[in-house]
Amino acid sequence: MPVDHRKLGRELDLFDSNPLIGAGLPFWLPAGAAARHEVESYVRELERRAGYQHVYSPVLGKRQMYELSGHWTNFADDMFPPMALGGDVNDNEAEDGDGDEDGDGDALVLRPSLCPHHALIFKARQRSYRELPLRIAELGAMYRAERSGVLGGLTRVRSIWLNDSHIFCALPQIGAEIADVLRLMRQAHHALGVRVSSYQLSVRGDGGKYAGDDDAWEQAERLLCQALEAAGVRYGVAAGEAAFYGPKIDVQIVDPAGRESTLSTIQVDFLQPARFDLSYVDERGGRVRPVMVHRSLIGSMERLFAHLIEVHAGAFPAWYAPVQLRVLPVAADQQPAADALASDATAAGLRVEVDDDGTIGARIRAAAQRRIPYVAVIGAREAPYGRVALRLRDGRQLPAMPGAEAIALIGSAVARRSADLLPPDEEGQPSQ
Repeated sequence: MPVDHRKLGRELDLFDSNPLIGAGLPFWLPAGAAARHEVESYVRELERRAGYQHVYSPVLGKRQMYELSGHWTNFADDMFPPMALGGDVNDNEAEDGDGDEDGDGDALVLRPSLCPHHALIFKARQRSYRELPLRIAELGAMYRAERSGVLGGLTRVRSIWLNDSHIFCALPQIGAEIADVLRLMRQAHHALGVRVSSYQLSVRGDGGKYAGDDDAWEQAERLLCQALEAAGVRYGVAAGEAAFYGPKIDVQIVDPAGRESTLSTIQVDFLQPARFDLSYVDERGGRVRPVMVHRSLIGSMERLFAHLIEVHAGAFPAWYAPVQLRVLPVAADQQPAADALASDATAAGLRVEVDDDGTIGARIRAAAQRRIPYVAVIGAREAPYGRVALRLRDGRQLPAMPGAEAIALIGSAVARRSADLLPPDEEGQPSQ
């Protein structure tokens, strides 16, 4: 029977919700926050090494910004209503565009995406061709006014934390940038244990809301096709699945129940650079319009973790497991040794717990139920010699080894970001 991330996520204390906060607004508990923080740190470092510059931008923006970007015209049904400074915006004000009770246009909107803010970050000062490609990245919150009937666990929420980036580049740079994004996606997916089911080119369809002219759309579609073909990626075409401002590459995943969804995306956008009047100075001193490539390596943290919980059945790879090592003293006499091991492991950067409540058998079973990768048992035979008996989540038991060696072994597995709990050449026979 397929794993349901909603049930298992609550059993493992990863996330929860409360009617007083509202539907579609989950909160992350300490265990889930620890796993999420590790993934966020990994992705930020991956991006930093690839030349991305990280920014922070506000979750609010004036309604005029979203009118300029095209969101208000093409995406308003999925946006929360405006809020006025110093008072509420009534329905008439929201419709006539006054913005607030004074009519000064200061109505604020919870952002449905990060791209308008990033466009204005690019525009914050004059840019030169020498700065391109300029890669702006942010793990930022955005909000969608999803109807209650479509909400579900972490897969469909109203508060979304998106791993987002916008690459501002010259037209000839687009192919290389998309190739690099595809490479980074594969690297991140491999580390997280995500298996991609397919790639699709999402284009316009009949009856949809789309902005921009046909020539720009056709050029953007052509550029994405060329990038996919140059990377040797097989893909299908999905009509009607494009964003309102441009076509996109959608990276599809399938959950254990066989349901397909989009995790990662790449979009080529000629519309917003024009609407925000973005430009850079070229080699001859002229003003040139950049192209804006929207890109998310791993999508939203909510949808990502819904998938990771299900495909791993809660048994995350050790590097982002909420607790990586649980230390079990068999009796009270071994408590000092257990505390010392936990202290050393924590100092080495591991996430560690000591469990001394209950029988040793019950504690071992509890650790297995929590999907903890490593359990260190310290009994009367181990404590006097600074040794531990290490048990792995998959049922393997290693001979007693020095505590420092156990910490090093776990640290090595974490550093490799591998699904394997032991190095490939580890025979389960630590040095004596």
